[in-house]
Amino acid sequence: MNAARPPRLRLFDILDCIRQIELILAGASFEEFRRDKVRYLAVERLLEIISEASRHVDDDLKKREPTIEWKQIANFGNVLRHGYEAVDAQIIWNIITNDVPALKAAAERLYAAVKEPADPWPDAEW
Repeated sequence: MNAARPPRLRLFDILDCIRQIELILAGASFEEFRRDKVRYLAVERLLEIISEASRHVDDDLKKREPTIEWKQIANFGNVLRHGYEAVDAQIIWNIITNDVPALKAAAERLYAAVKEPADPWPDAEW
């Protein structure tokens, strides 16, 4: 774990995970997602990484996006790690379809506002 990782790279991690989720779920219905254990577990893990990365975004940056439930995002990682039996495909799907688009837009705005360090993958498309 690298707590000294700069905020811009934490935002990059969030955006990268969201992009991976979009690729994994491209064209998939809820039923396809629910029945595909590998797809489900991959998305669950990416949400866990998003949760952890969100914990390390500076509070000053989070205040720029007050409509995002930052604490809820951070806490969801604990649910995935310690209360996993209470999480099912419908919960994950709802988060992906209802919450992740707003998080993506907010993370893109914050990422654009923070200039350092340079992009780790300058050719990445969001």
